[in-house]
Amino acid sequence: MNVSVFTHLSLGVAALAIAAPAFAQTAAPAAATAPAGPRYGSFGVDLTAEDKTVKPGDDFWTFANGNWDKRTQIAADRTSAGYMVTLADQAEGQVRDILSDAARDPNAVGAGGKQIGDLYGSFMDEAAIERAGTAPLKPYFAKIDAANDKTKLQTLFASVGYASPVEIGQLPNPADPTQYIAIASQSSLGMPQDYYLLPGAKYDTYRAAYRKYVEQILALSGVADASAKADRIVALETAMAKVQWTPVQQRNLQAMIKPMNAAQRTALAPEFDWPLMLRTAGYERFPVVVMGTSTALTSLGKLYAATPVSTWQDWMKFRFASANASVLPKAFDTANFDFYGRTLSGQQEQRARWKRGIALVNNAMGEAVGEVYVARHYPPESEAKMAELIANLRAGYQERISANTWMDAKTKQAALAKLAAFDPRVGHPVKYIDYSTFKVVRGDPLGNNMRAGEFQHQLDLSYLGKPVDRTLWGMTPQTVNAYYNPLSNQITFPAAILQAPYFDPKADAAVNYGAIGAIIGHEMGHGFDDQGSQFGPTGKFENWWTPETRAAFTKRTGELVSQYDAYEPIPGTHVKGQLTLGENIGDLGGLEAAYTAYQKYQATHGKAPVIGGLTGDQRFFLAYAQAWQSKIREDALRSRLLTDPHSPPYNRVNGVVRNVDAWYNAFNVKPGDKLYLAPEQRVKIW
Repeated sequence: MNVSVFTHLSLGVAALAIAAPAFAQTAAPAAATAPAGPRYGSFGVDLTAEDKTVKPGDDFWTFANGNWDKRTQIAADRTSAGYMVTLADQAEGQVRDILSDAARDPNAVGAGGKQIGDLYGSFMDEAAIERAGTAPLKPYFAKIDAANDKTKLQTLFASVGYASPVEIGQLPNPADPTQYIAIASQSSLGMPQDYYLLPGAKYDTYRAAYRKYVEQILALSGVADASAKADRIVALETAMAKVQWTPVQQRNLQAMIKPMNAAQRTALAPEFDWPLMLRTAGYERFPVVVMGTSTALTSLGKLYAATPVSTWQDWMKFRFASANASVLPKAFDTANFDFYGRTLSGQQEQRARWKRGIALVNNAMGEAVGEVYVARHYPPESEAKMAELIANLRAGYQERISANTWMDAKTKQAALAKLAAFDPRVGHPVKYIDYSTFKVVRGDPLGNNMRAGEFQHQLDLSYLGKPVDRTLWGMTPQTVNAYYNPLSNQITFPAAILQAPYFDPKADAAVNYGAIGAIIGHEMGHGFDDQGSQFGPTGKFENWWTPETRAAFTKRTGELVSQYDAYEPIPGTHVKGQLTLGENIGDLGGLEAAYTAYQKYQATHGKAPVIGGLTGDQRFFLAYAQAWQSKIREDALRSRLLTDPHSPPYNRVNGVVRNVDAWYNAFNVKPGDKLYLAPEQRVKIW
C-alpha cells in the first residue's frame, strides 16, 4: 500500500479512473446568443450524439450519447472509447512531438532532453532488444538465485524492482500529515483477486490462461521445469488471494490505519523480519509503522514461512520478467499483451510501440516532459478562468452544507472549516522534479527501468525527516485525470484535462459548469465522502463528527449503496455499491454543488438564455452526461466492476441524475419513467 490508497484518482480512462477510470469562463453579463467558436457544436455540446428516440427520464445517458454509441467503435488498441480517450490520444501526440524534438536536439526540451531522448530511444530500439535476448535478465535472476535463505529472500523482498508478498512505502502520517511515516501492507497479485477465487467458466478460462502465461514467461526466461513451477506459482498466488483483504475491506480506513511499534509488528507477523526489511527499504528511522491490511499480513507471514524458498524465487523470477516484458525480446512482450491485453481486457491489438514508449517516459520522467508540455499547451489564461468556477463551487458547497438538514450545528461548523481549507492546484506544479541524478544508459532499457524505480525511491526517501512538501504532485501535467488527496486536503487538476469538452472558454457557461464544474465538485466532494470525511482540514485522520450526525450520514450513504448494488452492467456481475460508495458520493455531491454554483454564476452574469431550444439547466445536464461519454469492452468492464472504486460511466450518469431534483424539472421527468424515483426515495447527501 502507498499514498494512492488514500488518494482518489477519480477520472482516468486506464483505471477508468475514471474511473474509472476530467472550466469555467468569465463571460460578459447575459449574452443574447451562445459564445462563438466552441470545439463541440454551437455552444459546447455535441447534439449529434443524442438519441432523441429515448426519453430522458428512461435512460438519460443514452438520450445524451446514444447516437454516438451507435456510430463509435472502440479502437483495436484500446479497451474503451470516449472523450477521455480522445483527450488522452491528443496528449499522447503532443508528448510524441516533445520526444521527437528531444531526439533531434536535446537542448530543445530543457535540461533533461538527453535523458528523455536516450530513455525513449532505448525502448524503441527493438532490434537491439532482440539481439540482447535474455542476457539483460541474468544479473537480476542471479540476485534472486543468491537469495537462497529466508534472510536473503526478505532482503530482496524489500529491494526496489522485486516482487514481495508485502509492500513497504511511505505516506504523510495520518496522525500528523506534516510528517511522513512508513507503511506496510499486502502487495499486488498477477490477476485481480477475485479472478483466482470466483467460480464459473469465465473465471476458469482466466485462470487457465494465467497458468499458461506463467509457464510461458518462465520458459522464455530459460527457467527449467517451467510447467511444474508454473503450477506452484499459481497455487501460491491463489493462497495469497484467499487471505488478502478485498478492495471493499481496504476502504475501511479505521481498520487500514494501524500504527504499530516494533513489538506489535513482530506479534502481528513474526515470520517476517521487519527490522531487516524496513532497514533495507530505508525506513529504519521509524519506531512506529502503519500496518495496513493487518490480518492479511498475519496470514501472509504464515504462508511465507510454509512456502519453500525455491518457490518464492521462482515466483520472483516470473514476476520480474513479466513486469519488464516490454523491454525484453518480442516473445515476452507478445505473451504479456496476449494475457493482460487480449484475454483479461478484450483489447484486440497491442498499442503501437511509440505510444507505449511515451507511457514509459511519462512514468519515469513525467515532470520533465510535463514542464515542456505546459509551456507549449497550457495557456496561462486557463488558470484565471478556473478561479471563478472554483470559487463558485466552494460557495456552492458552503450553501449546501449550511442548508443541510441532517447535520447538527457542531458538525456543520467543522465541515465548513474543512471546506474553507481546501487547497486547489490547477495546471501544473509550482516546481518540477530535478532528474539530473537519474542515470539513463542508451541501449540498456531494462537497466533504465530499474534505475527509474530506484531514482523515485531515493527521491521519496529524501523527503523523510522534513515537513511534507505540499507542492508535490501525484500526477503529471500531461495526464488526463484529476484527484483529491485527503491527507493534504488538496484537489489537483492537471493541464491536460482542462480542455474541451470538459472546459472550453468559448463554450456556454452551462456546459462548463455541467462538465468540469461537476468534476471539480466531485473532487471536492471526496473531502466529505465516507472515507474523506474521516480527515480534518489539515489532512489529519480525526473524527469531527458527532455520533448522531455520523449515523444520519451512514443511513443516507447506505441508501446509495443499495441503489448501486442493483445495477447490473454485465449479466450476473453487479456494481459493488460499497466499493464504489466514495466515488458515487463524489458524483452526486459534485453534480449538486456544480448546479448550485451555476445558479451563482447566473446571479452574477444574468439568467441563462435559451439556446438551440435548450434551457441553461438542460444544457448543464447534457454536458454532464456527455462528460461520461464512454463505451468499454466487456472483459475490461468485468475487471473494473470487481476492482475499480468507480462505477461504470453509464451508471455515473443515470445513477446520479435520478437523485437530483433539478434534473427532473429540466426534463419534465414524471412517474412511470424508468429512472423516476419518488422524492422521498432520492438520496440527498450534500
